[in-house]
Amino acid sequence: MKALAFVVLFGVGAVAGGAAVSWWPDSYGHVAVAAGTANEEREILYYRHPHNPSVTSPEPRKDEMGMDFIPIYAGGGDALPGTVSISPVVQQNLNVRIGSVARGDLARLVETVGFVDYDESRLSHVHLRTQGWIEDLSVRTTGERVEEGQLLFRLYSPELVNAQEELLHVVRRGGSASSARERLRALGVSAAEVAEIERAGQPRRLISVRAGQGGVVEALNVREGMYVTPGTEVMTIADLSQVWVIADLFEHQVDAVARGDAAHVKLPFRPGERLEGRVDYIYPSLNSPTRTVQVRLAFDNPGERLKPGMYADVQLTTRPLQGVLYLPAEAVIRTGRQDRVILALGEGRFQAREVQVGRRANGDLEIIEGLKEGERVVLSGHFLLDSEASASAELGRMSEANEEEGDDEVWAEGRLLGIDYDARVLNVDHGPVPLLGWPAMVMEFAAAEDLGLDELHDDMAMRFRMREREEFVYEITAIEPMAHDH
Repeated sequence: MKALAFVVLFGVGAVAGGAAVSWWPDSYGHVAVAAGTANEEREILYYRHPHNPSVTSPEPRKDEMGMDFIPIYAGGGDALPGTVSISPVVQQNLNVRIGSVARGDLARLVETVGFVDYDESRLSHVHLRTQGWIEDLSVRTTGERVEEGQLLFRLYSPELVNAQEELLHVVRRGGSASSARERLRALGVSAAEVAEIERAGQPRRLISVRAGQGGVVEALNVREGMYVTPGTEVMTIADLSQVWVIADLFEHQVDAVARGDAAHVKLPFRPGERLEGRVDYIYPSLNSPTRTVQVRLAFDNPGERLKPGMYADVQLTTRPLQGVLYLPAEAVIRTGRQDRVILALGEGRFQAREVQVGRRANGDLEIIEGLKEGERVVLSGHFLLDSEASASAELGRMSEANEEEGDDEVWAEGRLLGIDYDARVLNVDHGPVPLLGWPAMVMEFAAAEDLGLDELHDDMAMRFRMREREEFVYEITAIEPMAHDH
């Protein structure tokens, strides 16, 4: 089939030079009328035959069936498939806003949530190097604060008593006691306590165990009188002078973050206060249930305001993308199968274009492919334009497919007014045929040789298929009665 322009003309009786408008589905007919008003103000270059684009005229005229030639306007009035036109008035009514594709540095700010956790490098676990019984336990509950060197508990251990007696026996004989001292040290007895044992000359039944660092008791796993072994974790002491904030990043955010990036934490219960820190570590594995990667932020914690388990709002200031094309994210229509934008071509014309997008940053999207710097795109009101451009493009693809396959048949709807059985001619009142650029009208069609006429009758509502048998002569090849026909 010949390439067809998607144009509807006003009635056959339109005056010479009557306005032409871009085709829209019936539900948006008011937009088409507005487009016609805009076209009246544009310069007409020439007039084109409604069915044969190769036939043109410098003046308005009618074709063999009484149809007006189509005016072709300056500036591309003969739109390509996928292009729609609307008037400035309709643009304003649809709140169509237009912006430009820019090139530059795209600053990225990653916002997420996290929770406060202990700094694992500042945790101290208390274990024994021998077995025995807990006595004089001075720490009774978790959360208690302890100072470095503070007595935690005393331990009765037969092995420690025997080691003390061995040391004292060597000292009394005047021999070298270094190996006996080292044995006590290896069993966890402090050097100061070993010296006190030698000075007193008597073994101690209870050996003191003291805190190796200050902090709070994060875990307490023993009680007074319990029997413990080297495998027992007696307690854990946490230093809260510095804490971690563990934040979750989605997969598409991970590439934007690097170790050392600036981090800002805001606490919901402290409005207006912001803590400054750095990205300390990015964990190497993905959390499967949440599909997130954790990052670790380190913060000083004066006054221990940050308590492990607290939630925090996290902002990560990452290095910008340099010299990239970008546009506002609201301009991109994301359908799942493809991303596209609506180009503003000027003079009220718009066209859908597929694009490939990259990373998102602060409401902007990186454009990898499909646009050039300075091109104008629609920021709002583009969903209506996109649906119309898609319809126009689909009709264009249908037309191109018909040409490639050699199939020039078109379906239409109408009512059969009369039949000339001898000449095999059908008189039909049909509706608009957008693919052919026809308005609703009454015309005669030839009946194809294999089309049966016996079941046809006057005033029959029908859907029919037609094709161009020869230039400007159309024949009906199939008829389907409409469901509402009586």
